[in-house]
Amino acid sequence: MGLVISDPGKIEARSFELINKYLKNLKLSAGQKDVVRRVIHATANPGFARELLFHPQAITAGQGAIKNGCFIVTDAAMVQAGINKKLLAQFGGKVVCLLNDRDIVRRSSRLKLTRAMLAMRKSARFMKGGIVAIGNAPTALFELCKLAQESNIRPALVVGVPVGFVGAVEAKKKLRTLNIPFITNKSRKGGSAVAAAIVNALLKIAESQMKSGVMS
Repeated sequence: MGLVISDPGKIEARSFELINKYLKNLKLSAGQKDVVRRVIHATANPGFARELLFHPQAITAGQGAIKNGCFIVTDAAMVQAGINKKLLAQFGGKVVCLLNDRDIVRRSSRLKLTRAMLAMRKSARFMKGGIVAIGNAPTALFELCKLAQESNIRPALVVGVPVGFVGAVEAKKKLRTLNIPFITNKSRKGGSAVAAAIVNALLKIAESQMKSGVMS
């Protein structure tokens, strides 16, 4: 049996050291590599090294939103739970997840629409200049795309990585047609852990820049 590392800081450092070998030949910016590194760390899936897709302005847009104290709208409680809210609060930001809102639950049953769809509609007022992080429901991403096209809703960044066999690939493809910065992936893979890891990577970058005095 090999040496067991118990110090959490050393575990993370060693994990990132092992992950870095999957990033060597990727033509990505430093910020994009930070995001990929966090996703692989959260999922233990090196395949994400070549799976994630970045809009050219994604990292910059995400950083700007965080530093402005943005709302982060999520489609699932698991995404909400995974985001480092203590770090987000340092910038004045908050996480919004209306999936379990009483009105949403009631209307979902009556209208036969997913709670994720209705939650996106009700959360629209928080999206301007903010980040939308979708990791669970393809219907939430479809609804976000519809809001962007029909109601001119403009988040600063959309993290669109819903997981699933039905609609996930199609929703991500639709996202890539919008004139909005995005971070997404090619396949049906994704999930709440992936969405939260992407947001946390952006938060860590912002924190590093804050400590070094780079706030623009």
